[in-house]
Amino acid sequence: MMKLAKLPDRKPVKLTVTVNADLNRKLRDYATLYRETYGESEAVAELIPFMLEAFLENDRAFVRARKEGLKGGAQEGRQSKSS
Repeated sequence: MMKLAKLPDRKPVKLTVTVNADLNRKLRDYATLYRETYGESEAVAELIPFMLEAFLENDRAFVRARKEGLKGGAQEGRQSKSS
């Protein structure tokens, strides 16, 4: 068996979401704070994937549920399609 596991699917997936006006203002403010903090401007759309990743990695209940195996989750759906 190889030490390196099979690489995960790295194909990007484009999602389209609609947010309310208040959340849009908060996201723009976040991008402004990011620019003030790091001296580099990033579009909100570029920041969102990293924000979501950080949120999911720090949600203890979600992390625990994934370790225990989610019922009917995306991983199960992917397995059944390829079976």
